[in-house]
Amino acid sequence: MPTLDFKGKRHIYAHHLTVPYRPLVPEPDKSVGDCPDDDNLIIHGDNLHALKALLPRYAGRVKCIYIDPPYNTGKEGWVYNDNANGPILKQWLADAASVDGDDLERHDKWLCMMWPRLHLLKELLSEDGVIFISIDDNEQHHLRMLMDEIFGGSNLVGTIVWKNVTDNNPTNISLQHEYIVCYAASKENLESVWQSATLPIKQRIVDIGREYVEKYEDDESRQAAFTRWFREHKSELGPISDYKFIDAQGVYAGSRSVHNPGREGHRYDVLHPRTGKPCRQPLMGYRFPPETMDRLLDDDRVIFGADESKLIEIKSYIDDYKAKLPSVVELDTRVGSNQLKSIFSTSRHVFPYPKPAALIRDLISFASNADSIVLDSFAGSGSTAQAVLSLNKQDGGNRKFILVECEDYADSITAERVRRVISGIPDAKDDDVSEGLGGSFTYCSLGDPVTASGMLDGGTLPTFSSLAAWLMHTATGRSVGPSELRPLDEHGLIYSDSRRNYYVRYKPDLDWLSSNEAVLTEARAEEIANICKEQQKDAVVFAAGKYIELDELSELNIMFGQLPFEIQRSEQV
Repeated sequence: MPTLDFKGKRHIYAHHLTVPYRPLVPEPDKSVGDCPDDDNLIIHGDNLHALKALLPRYAGRVKCIYIDPPYNTGKEGWVYNDNANGPILKQWLADAASVDGDDLERHDKWLCMMWPRLHLLKELLSEDGVIFISIDDNEQHHLRMLMDEIFGGSNLVGTIVWKNVTDNNPTNISLQHEYIVCYAASKENLESVWQSATLPIKQRIVDIGREYVEKYEDDESRQAAFTRWFREHKSELGPISDYKFIDAQGVYAGSRSVHNPGREGHRYDVLHPRTGKPCRQPLMGYRFPPETMDRLLDDDRVIFGADESKLIEIKSYIDDYKAKLPSVVELDTRVGSNQLKSIFSTSRHVFPYPKPAALIRDLISFASNADSIVLDSFAGSGSTAQAVLSLNKQDGGNRKFILVECEDYADSITAERVRRVISGIPDAKDDDVSEGLGGSFTYCSLGDPVTASGMLDGGTLPTFSSLAAWLMHTATGRSVGPSELRPLDEHGLIYSDSRRNYYVRYKPDLDWLSSNEAVLTEARAEEIANICKEQQKDAVVFAAGKYIELDELSELNIMFGQLPFEIQRSEQV
């Protein structure tokens, strides 16, 4: 498979593996609600470190990711400051970290910035998850090659063209669009879970159709009643607004799928039932043979015009409707700015080019269900959180959002927007925002890196739960979920699966860690071994030391990891 090479790639190739683990530190005074374990999250900090911090609890559990990274237009002046390994790369970044239009290496730096983040995002994505990435022409071609290499070209779902502006650029080609690139973690797993916000609307029309079929016996009165209902509710039906007819089999729309695409099709006559004359044929002929047309006629699936001059159509029943994301979306980008002004009750620009929440809501409606986790690691003004809360209010779901923002406005703009749309803004034009979307979130910052040296001198002692979650993830690749981990027995049991029990002997107390309580003694090892033997399992024990030889532990089916050197080992991957 072709790959993309760029300056710095060999230095950052495995950088995502060496990023230090930093626990999340809740800040209740900036949060909304009681900060339960499974709350929505807004994280202030470097998104590379934040993504690493999320792995122990959310790896493989995020159903939908939407990100809006820097477009690298040359006007943004963003700074690449990842502390990547390698003296050559560090010197390069020190010489020219700021990225602007005069930087001839800005594309290399953008790729260096995206590479480790995309790797961590992939680890967080569930097996049936998808990622949407907003981008424009500056990096779209590079992004596609990065995604092909990291996610696999076969997992490309598609690219949506977003027509969002009226062109005012002095170019020869009218530039009125951006792109939204979509990849699946595994395209094979996508088909059975692809959802749509139109599903509740579809079910509503199905139910109305069944009610009218039972209530009205003749076609004319049934159609008249449904037409009245349709006219009253048409504005609410969105992409299903073509389904305006009804017969004894239910609600249907007329489809022009009789055309044969691209080449000469089948030629035959279909007689109009009133005039008896052959109906006009499609330009390239019919797309199916005469026997299929005969079956459609027998099943009353053919729609005729007033006379033979109109092409026939085929009835497409609402039960068979399957929504798809459109390949082209038209939505003025100013909608996002105006919405944000309304939320902050100001006439000035609050944030440059915020994405419309409605756009993100439509994307995640297809790629999430009622209990999904949605992640945005370039959170900006917080549009994704509003989109999730709005979708939950629309369909009664319980989706959770995780936002990450590195800039100082994480509290004053990102989180503040979410606070306001949760509680409601009386003067807002949007009814949902005016009434309030409800919900809560926990605001977090990133704690100090958990390092071997910091644990040895007591400078950075993580909580039991943070350390246990990180050890579980590094040992097994599993995420343990949002709940706090606590010792389940006197030996420090934290998790058990069908094969193994996992133990962590730890307290964030340097004196305790220096005592015999923190050590795996021979007696303690035998007690653990007896417990596991009864359960037909082996054991993994993390502790500050051991008073038993490794060969004896092996005979007891116990694997030992010494703290804090297990942390150091993960730092040196």
